[in-house]
Amino acid sequence: MAPPLSSFSPSPFALLRGYTSIAVFLLGAIALIVPSGYSVGAALLLLGSFLLPFTRPGVSFNRQDLLVIGVLSAYALTGLLEAWLDGQGSRGADKPLRFLFAIPVLALILAYPPRLAWMWAGLATGGIVVGSWGAWQKLVMGIERAEGYTYVIQFGNISLLTGVLCLAGMGWATMQKRRSLWIMMLALGAVGGVLGSLFSGSRGGWIGLPVVLLVLYRAYGRELSYPLKLSALAAVLMAGLLVYAIPQMGVQQRVHQAFSDVELYVSGENRFSSVGARFEMWRGAAQLIVEKPVFGWGDNGYQRGMQALADNGVIHPEVTQFGHAHNEFINTMAKRGVVGLIALIALYLVPMRLFMRQLHAPHMVLRSVAVAGTLLPVTYIDFGLSQAFLDHNSGVMIYAFWLAVLWGSYRRLQADDTPAA
Repeated sequence: MAPPLSSFSPSPFALLRGYTSIAVFLLGAIALIVPSGYSVGAALLLLGSFLLPFTRPGVSFNRQDLLVIGVLSAYALTGLLEAWLDGQGSRGADKPLRFLFAIPVLALILAYPPRLAWMWAGLATGGIVVGSWGAWQKLVMGIERAEGYTYVIQFGNISLLTGVLCLAGMGWATMQKRRSLWIMMLALGAVGGVLGSLFSGSRGGWIGLPVVLLVLYRAYGRELSYPLKLSALAAVLMAGLLVYAIPQMGVQQRVHQAFSDVELYVSGENRFSSVGARFEMWRGAAQLIVEKPVFGWGDNGYQRGMQALADNGVIHPEVTQFGHAHNEFINTMAKRGVVGLIALIALYLVPMRLFMRQLHAPHMVLRSVAVAGTLLPVTYIDFGLSQAFLDHNSGVMIYAFWLAVLWGSYRRLQADDTPAA
């Protein structure tokens, strides 16, 4: 006699785990290839979290979870405080609230963690597709800087982050049955993500690549033989030289332009080049910080203050067209004061420190998620040196929701004694 059909019905846990797996796949795969693609997976995760009161999974937060929730909340609250003091209304509350929305998503991931195969497959797919699209825009369509559906700097940096996270997943790939296939997929995703950044010409993200490589080396270097380490180093150097030497990549031109911009700014010949404009914004923002160091000026006050400096001939008048200082730390200090700066630094350093505790975990599955979690704030610190990344919707959504996904997955792996997910 055949078993009843009900015996083949998936459990609620399996159904919701499948749901989070699909949502996380989309978070990595389509972030840059459809308009507002970075919001699709995040929105699905947030909707899924509404089911938690009904499914009663019994999720409990430990001290480390509360630290992550605390930094998300603190950063959100400083943003809401700025919006209130500056009279921004609901417009100013939009981005800070997204950090609070990541908290129920964290609870969802803890209760119903996505299958890591879906997470890494989404990132690999995203890297491959965005690299291909960037190449098409740059080499075929003749667009000077690939930009996808978002601002060119956001496109380049998120593309780079996607590639970097693919490299983090290599440890997980070595533990899989189809090891060679997964390594190849993630390698292609990494190459695609880096190419997307290069085709965008977003130089700011390239500065931190040595730190990214250092984190990867600390995590995986012990597993490599000495000849393989030398080969990897030679491959990285050769790839860098080739990228620089090929004119179609545009890297050589962007590097030379940066040096030229600095020379022109120092000589006073041009204060409104790409680099020079940043120097002007930083100089103006520094003066505003001195005047209101504790709570800052707020977004509206910042723009009025910069306009006043331009009217008095202190800074180049053209830089007033930018709504932020093109540096995450200076911008935050100017708008939210030292209170906001502390919250921003905590948002990066607290999760980084927690993830770093398992950079040498004996099980590669846990280690790979720890590496990805470490590299998320590392890259954002890098991006923030030349762009106010969290002033953009894409920057907010990618950081807040990937932090929730990676931390929830990391904690669940620890709680389950690291199964081969």
